Amino acid sequence: MPDDELLERLQHFHHNAFPQYRAQFQALVQDGQHPTTLFIGCSDSRLLPYLLTGAGPGELFLVRNVGAFVPPYDGSHGHHGTTAAIEYATLTLNVQRIVVCGHSHCGAVQALYQGVPDEAINLRRWLDLGRAAVLPQPCCAQVLRRTEQRAVVLQLERLLDYPMVRQRVQQQGSVGLVAVHDLNLALRFCQRVLVLGGGTVRAQGDPAQVLTPDLLRQAYGVQARVERCSQGHLLVLADAALPVDA
Repeated sequence: MPDDELLERLQHFHHNAFPQYRAQFQALVQDGQHPTTLFIGCSDSRLLPYLLTGAGPGELFLVRNVGAFVPPYDGSHGHHGTTAAIEYATLTLNVQRIVVCGHSHCGAVQALYQGVPDEAINLRRWLDLGRAAVLPQPCCAQVLRRTEQRAVVLQLERLLDYPMVRQRVQQQGSVGLVAVHDLNLALRFCQRVLVLGGGTVRAQGDPAQVLTPDLLRQAYGVQARVERCSQGHLLVLADAALPVDA
């Protein structure tokens, strides 16, 4: 996109779109931001969080990086904005949900198999955060898709190493973690699986049906494990062994 075209779009937003949201933006300035969701997504230009979720200004606290990766809490990967954003979102903004959103045709996952240019020393080290998701199989479309799904869950599990996240998930039940690989998978979980208190996970369309890890695997093709939280909440994590045609 030429620079002048970008400026024209900015001017168009200022003159045509912004007036429609003026009152909303003013309220966000006066009252502060209170997003309910921390959305950790890939920097890929084709991934549009606001378009995917239908969210408006002030609803999502966005963090984007190559691969939607979560660095270790212990700082072993050096200073990083993603780590700071996770702490800020949970400790200051008190978000209720943390979403790790991967996507198909992810360049970061492809780079795990195909490598990066010699000059990309920082990118190479950054990709280490996804190497545990790599499969010992020749690279192909199916392997890439499985790896994308495994990488998402890997980041979700790494989030649980953040004390403030684990505390809110397990002790207070005030934060839910969601792993999403693509819109189709997100709709499957949102429409068909509902997490309830009291130590059970039930199908949304059939509240009488208790979902066990075995049933999740049989009915939805999802490998899962369940962690019981102190207040009866459950955390269901897929291990990304999902069917390729999910």
